[in-house]
Formats: sequence, C-alpha cells, structure tokens
Amino acid sequence: MLPIAKFIAFIIGHLPLCLVYVIGKTLGRIAFRLDKRHSKTALENMTLAYKGSLSEDAETTIARGVFENLAITGLEFMRIPWLTKTRLNGYVEFKGFENLKKALDLKKGVILFTAHFGNWELMAAAYGLSGFPIDIVVRELDSPVAEAFTAWVRTASGNKLVEKNRSMLKLVKTLSTNGIAGILLDQNVADVEGVFVDFFGTPACTNKGPALLAGMSGAVVLPTFIVREGVRHTIVIGERVDLADTGDKHADAIENTARCTKIIEEQVRAHPEQWFWVHRRWKTRP
Repeated sequence: MLPIAKFIAFIIGHLPLCLVYVIGKTLGRIAFRLDKRHSKTALENMTLAYKGSLSEDAETTIARGVFENLAITGLEFMRIPWLTKTRLNGYVEFKGFENLKKALDLKKGVILFTAHFGNWELMAAAYGLSGFPIDIVVRELDSPVAEAFTAWVRTASGNKLVEKNRSMLKLVKTLSTNGIAGILLDQNVADVEGVFVDFFGTPACTNKGPALLAGMSGAVVLPTFIVREGVRHTIVIGERVDLADTGDKHADAIENTARCTKIIEEQVRAHPEQWFWVHRRWKTRP
C-alpha cells in the first residue's frame, strides 16, 4: 500500500497548483455536505466560541471554508516531497523572519508554537527547506501504512519527528544545541496532560508541555502561523512571547499556556475558516 500512496502523491505533486486548488476546494464542499458528524462538530464549536454573535449563515459559510481548506491542505501535503527551496518562491513567503534569527542569536534554542491552521504541514516543510529544520512533536498514527507515508512526507524537507509521549528529553537536547522545536498547541488534551486556560471565553484543557519545556530549557518561545491566500501562503513569525517566571512552576505553566493560547485565538478570529473547527476543542471539562 505504501508504494501506491507514494505513486498517488507523485501524480498530485506534479499537477498544476491551480488545478490542485480547484480540486481541493470542490472536494471540501462535497465533504462538508456528506460528513455530517464533523460538520455538526464545527458548527457546535463556533456557536460555543462566538456565543451566538454569528448568524447561522455566517457559521455555515465558515464551516464550509474549513472543509475546503482541509481538503486543499490534504492535496498540498502530498506535494511536499517534491518541493525545493527554489519552488517555494512565489508560493510561500515568510514575514517576521528577523524574529527567528534574533531568537537563534541568543543560543538558547527556539520553541515554535502554532495551531492546526492554514496548511501547517506546508509551514513545517518550508522551515526545513529554508535551512531551519525543526524537531516536530507528533502522535503516531494507528495505521502503519498511514504512519509510514506521513513520516516520509514530513521528513522529506529535513525535519525530524519526535513522538509525543517521549518528547520532553529529546526536545531539551535539541534546544540545548540551539535547535528548533515545533509544537501544535490548539488541541484538547486529557486533564492530566494539560491546564485549563481561556479560549474564546470558555476554559479549554491545553497541553502544558511547551510551557514546562520553556521553563526547563530557557528557550525562546515564538508564535508562527501560515495564512492561506488562494494558492499562495504567508508564514508569519511573531515576536518573542514574554513568559512569566515567578518560581512557581505550576502557576507559571498556567499563565504561559494562557498567553500562548490567547495568541492562537487572535489568529483564529482573524481567519476563522482556516482553523480546525472539526476537532472537539472543549471536550475535556474542569
């Protein structure tokens, strides 16, 4: 099955980008109509987040855009193994790169946090192809074939994968050599793994690992997001996050996780159709 998956990826990877975009958009609209379960989850999440301030039509339009973005992202994901630094020109643009360079100049390592937003997989690949490879925290997939395929794509640009359950010590080592760690910080976790912080006005259980990692390593924490603009993308690297350091590890973990989550919320509010609303973000309750 793996060779077949790679063959399909080869075909998609060599189609004109505009055609991939149109196909993805069409597939997304079809999926929005057929996948009732995830469509319902997206709409329920938006109702909870926006507290009724959005009309039903507005929520439906955003939810449809979410499915379109995810379908296009899936097709673009298959193109990553054939991307080169040269092919990024005119396709992916960086803004705020000076923030990453200033952080690396401190020689403490960098923690990049982001969300399932835009085409986050393409963003990671763009960092690797640009000469700034990332150690990416991932969860192994249940299917061995799917796991092998996604690992092949994710490492094609020079990035390394770190399994979530065994990530802390490996990331500390990476940061100690002034490396870069990449972490997604927008998904629900079990209460033993996270802390409850405000997200769209509702407590959301959020992974406390990045905050603890920053405290242990002294690494610089930067937000980064990729914004879809039709067939093109802009990767934005924000300024260094000012972290609380009171000496109380638990309190600092809550406060710093809250600060990072607030930045994610601001990005989602700016481009709601590009976030992963189909995930049950508020599933774990206090």
